[in-house]
Amino acid sequence: MSDSPCMKFGLIGYPLGHSFSKPYFESKFQREGLIGFEYNNYPLERSDRIPEVLHTYVHGLNVTIPYKSSVIRYINDIDSTAWSIGAVNTLVRTGTYSWKGYNTDWLGFRDSMKAWFGNEAAPENALILGTGGVAKAIRFALSALGIASASVSSQGKGDFTYERLTKKLISDHHLIINATPLGMLPETERAPMIPYESITKAHWLFDVIYNPANTLFLTHGIHMGAHTKNGLDMLHRQAEHAWSIWKTYGKF
Repeated sequence: MSDSPCMKFGLIGYPLGHSFSKPYFESKFQREGLIGFEYNNYPLERSDRIPEVLHTYVHGLNVTIPYKSSVIRYINDIDSTAWSIGAVNTLVRTGTYSWKGYNTDWLGFRDSMKAWFGNEAAPENALILGTGGVAKAIRFALSALGIASASVSSQGKGDFTYERLTKKLISDHHLIINATPLGMLPETERAPMIPYESITKAHWLFDVIYNPANTLFLTHGIHMGAHTKNGLDMLHRQAEHAWSIWKTYGKF
């Protein structure tokens, strides 16, 4: 067993009832024999409450919806990749009053895609449903994988609106990623409005949601014979990348 000092970690976002982070890291602390390590949820209804957490004794933080972009204004340093993406999901304390932001979502997604495709050829084009923080990280990762992508938004912030998703657009994009919270517990009856009848066996449908395991979005894909995968593997992989960052700065 380790004689490690007290080290605190946590998650900021809202709501946090869906999050896997607390049980994941608590189990990790136990497996690795890390005494005095703890992980807490910090559900914040407003972004202006983020400094309240940053000013407490916390070594590292995960960041989830809806604060992956807005958190940037409250930190004094940011990794160049996270800056390029425009979103942060991992924070590490670098001094008494200083924090640095990283993005491990893109790494988790990239690694998850590589494992999923295996020896099969990856699709050449992808549609990302959503334009939030995780969608930005996914777009960065797709570019790193050599996959062209376009984003879809109901608010006109993407390359396409849902109303413009024709059968041809679906047939031209064999990888479709749900990067929205639609379908997450407790509203499991919801799904992005795309022409699911145009999905084929050549399509790959990925959902960043992992609870439930099969969202309505993925269920539609399964019915059409598509390859499907939820976001649990991505979450595990991004969490391990975050842990590596915390260990580097914490020297434990």
